[in-house]
Amino acid sequence: MDFIFIEGMLVNANVGIFPRERTASQPLEINMTFGVPDDAALRDDIADTIGYDQVVERIRAVLAQRQFNLLETLGEFVVNLMFEEFAAPWVRVSISKPGVMKDVRRVGVYIERGRHGEIPAPLALPGALGVPRN
Repeated sequence: MDFIFIEGMLVNANVGIFPRERTASQPLEINMTFGVPDDAALRDDIADTIGYDQVVERIRAVLAQRQFNLLETLGEFVVNLMFEEFAAPWVRVSISKPGVMKDVRRVGVYIERGRHGEIPAPLALPGALGVPRN
């Protein structure tokens, strides 16, 4: 399986359970990697892959309209969006809130799913796959 990654997507979103989080949007950083059919590389045809620009636009559009209480729920939403709308066979996403706690760079969630529940062996490319760099 081939993969596409999106690293450091900055968005503003209404995510949180605290009153201050529910009244104003806050910055999030989204990193994701998703599987694409091997045919994309073999045939060199955009129709055989998933357009990362479409993924970014779709996620931003949803976040402009919806409020999520938990990052976990947002992460599951993104994974399911990739399965249902983009037919990705596998998705890894990390979503973090930078600077929400004193002396903590960021807090967040990390979710990895295969379309049929499978989880392939970990891919350890820091940063590019939603795995934070040290």
